Amino acid sequence: MELNNKVAVVTGVSKGIGLALCQLLTNAGVKVYGLGRTQNSELHVPNFVFIQTDVRDYQSVVQAFEQIFQKENAIHILINNAGLGYFGNLEDIELAHWNEMMQTNVNGIFYCCKQVIPAMKQNGIGHIVNIASTAALEGMPQVSAYCASKWAVKGLSESLFRELRDFKIKVTCIYPGSTKTDFFRNSPGIQPHDYMLMPEDVALSIVQALQMPDNFHTVNLEIRPLQPKGPKK
Repeated sequence: MELNNKVAVVTGVSKGIGLALCQLLTNAGVKVYGLGRTQNSELHVPNFVFIQTDVRDYQSVVQAFEQIFQKENAIHILINNAGLGYFGNLEDIELAHWNEMMQTNVNGIFYCCKQVIPAMKQNGIGHIVNIASTAALEGMPQVSAYCASKWAVKGLSESLFRELRDFKIKVTCIYPGSTKTDFFRNSPGIQPHDYMLMPEDVALSIVQALQMPDNFHTVNLEIRPLQPKGPKK
């Protein structure tokens, strides 16, 4: 897809991968609408518009997309980036934390996809990118609740890919390994470090998938740091 003059919606844009995506996309000439609870302070360009949105709240999502469709005839790209994780043995996970993960990581994708798919079908073009995690590919101890939410993202994405491919709409699921962002703020035992993936590199791989020719479809993209714990000593 040629990105210049296209319209994209990105969720979770205050920092990390979301912010890096907005920077790369706006540099490529994309009009980007960033949805999030907190506005980032680093992106001030004419082709970026922030809309305060809580993706856990269906009406908040509906209102955000109503604002966008009042200004745009089409949304060509949706990147569902908003997500969070809490870790621990399953019996120790607080109910509020379980609900927050499911509402953000799963419901938020469902809510946003519902808003864009009819218009993408009508226009005969679109690319939906859902950011999962390597936690969607393998079970991990003390990550059971987060894994559950991301396995749901994997299942949703693979099914949606098959629902939409005949309408010329691509669905790509991204599986990043540990990335140097504030994702680990809820896990004090893990400190971000330079052997993790860099958010800018993850964002670049997503933009490259968006730029591929119309008949080239990246369905699943697994990305891992080569040496996540650093070189062996």
